[in-house]
Amino acid sequence: MKIRSICFVVVSFWSLNAHADPVLGTAGSFAVLAGSTVTNTGPTTIQGNVGVSSGTAITGFPPGTVSGTMHSNDATASQAQIDLTTAYNVAAGEAVTDNLTGQGLGGLTLTPGVYYFASSAQLTGTLTLDNTLNANALYVFQIGSTLTTASNSSVDFINGGDDNVFWQVGSSATLGTDTAFEGNILALTSITLTTGASIDDGRALARTGAVTLDTNNIGTVPEPSTWAMMILGFAGLGFMAYRRKSKPALLAAGSSIRLV
Repeated sequence: MKIRSICFVVVSFWSLNAHADPVLGTAGSFAVLAGSTVTNTGPTTIQGNVGVSSGTAITGFPPGTVSGTMHSNDATASQAQIDLTTAYNVAAGEAVTDNLTGQGLGGLTLTPGVYYFASSAQLTGTLTLDNTLNANALYVFQIGSTLTTASNSSVDFINGGDDNVFWQVGSSATLGTDTAFEGNILALTSITLTTGASIDDGRALARTGAVTLDTNNIGTVPEPSTWAMMILGFAGLGFMAYRRKSKPALLAAGSSIRLV
């Protein structure tokens, strides 16, 4: 029974991490989505699909690697752009809880809410997002024009996970060198990730312009604890199958061993 319980936990845990994003729709399967082109330089690693629509060009793979599928102006990429537009408009229409116009994001600690910038938003240093132990924590950043980060900037989480962060950008987003970013960037025009920048637990989704990459990491992979639970669960399944297969043979041989 203990083994069966472990297997149930593994399956349930995996299902929670693999659910479809209800906000992004089909765009949720894309780690990178552009309107005109996707261009990559260097050994970028992407967990998820890569697509473009209504443009067609996706270049730089290899040397970049993609765990999902490339979609060049096909029906899947087209629908993803439709769903991205819907998500963008929903994010832009959320009721504002705090107006941060004119403030830098670096050094701030923010709790779940909707944060508004009339024009540009800048991150230099570390932005801390405090989920307050709320499993449904949601952050929406409404940015009128550009989002830019300085080199080596980061977005960190405390008191909870790192899902459900949306950056609605009125024009273009640029992540500086070695920035460690979090969340889904929904940009009206373009997104640029400079050398070594990363987006963990998030996506780079541009509606009309290009996504430009250079030796980046984008997307989500299962945490080490998840892999350990999966391996333990599969080992348990194998052991159960072995016991079921071996028990009749042992009884037929007159063994006095009891299997419980």
